[in-house]
Amino acid sequence: MPTRNILPLHRKETSQTSESKHHLRTDSQPNSTTPSSSSRAIIWQNEFIAAAAEFIGTFMFLFFAFSGTQVAHTATSDAPIAGQSPDTSVLLYISLSFGFSLMVNVWVFFRVSGGLFNPAVTLGLCLIGATTPVRAGLYFIAQMLAGMSAAAVVEAILPGPLMVSTDLSVSIARGIFIEMFLTSLLVFTIFMLAAEKHKATYLAPIGIGLALFVAHLVGVRYTGAGLNPARSFGPCVATLNFPGYQYVYWVGPLMGTLLAIGTYKIVKLVEYEVINPGQDGDGSMVCSTFSFLVLIPFIN
Repeated sequence: MPTRNILPLHRKETSQTSESKHHLRTDSQPNSTTPSSSSRAIIWQNEFIAAAAEFIGTFMFLFFAFSGTQVAHTATSDAPIAGQSPDTSVLLYISLSFGFSLMVNVWVFFRVSGGLFNPAVTLGLCLIGATTPVRAGLYFIAQMLAGMSAAAVVEAILPGPLMVSTDLSVSIARGIFIEMFLTSLLVFTIFMLAAEKHKATYLAPIGIGLALFVAHLVGVRYTGAGLNPARSFGPCVATLNFPGYQYVYWVGPLMGTLLAIGTYKIVKLVEYEVINPGQDGDGSMVCSTFSFLVLIPFIN
């Protein structure tokens, strides 16, 4: 199946550049092996630049999200008592930290790497053909390294022990399904707002950030709202503490990604564009209809 790239891979520009170079080489020298190797070098250069940008973006996203979480937990130094109601202000602070940090950094890095910042999202976009397996593999490495680095830097520069790890307060099964549904919300939002091109695509970072914010409002209390293996695994490496339920934060997001892909495929299969048409119109029909309705009382 051909790959339908929605990320800023710049393949069109690369192919045009390499094609023009090929014609120049053909006019001057009959040897065509050099342009081919040059084209491959440019492609690999773009891949590594995008992966480097993904590392920086993931680091920035998780650094500020972890910092906000650390501040929220440090402000409430008293450990919660079993059965006690959670401090909703802490939950809200953490949710805002993750949601707004993701929104800002996706907006900044979308034109460079796509602003995925999440191995689960990377897998989903790869499986629907939005990015290549090679780039997905490079992104996975960059995202995992960025998660570890962000957690280590937060632990180094902020006082007190690192308190940003995802803690499971429910059973394993419940934790997996909570992570699955929350991740599916995030991934499906990315599919519909960023993968599907429309007039509001430039506002996709807002919707993506709000999706993570809503997911954290629900999940922080029960699973810590992982939704992202890089986010969950990074603090474990920084603190050298690997709980036995760590696989929950891998299995749950994987299942959530598959659920989002299934939902997306169904929506595409039924051709949602014709079910609710005119969503990308210029608004002229709406304006004329509104004007007609306004004139009805005067006609009567």
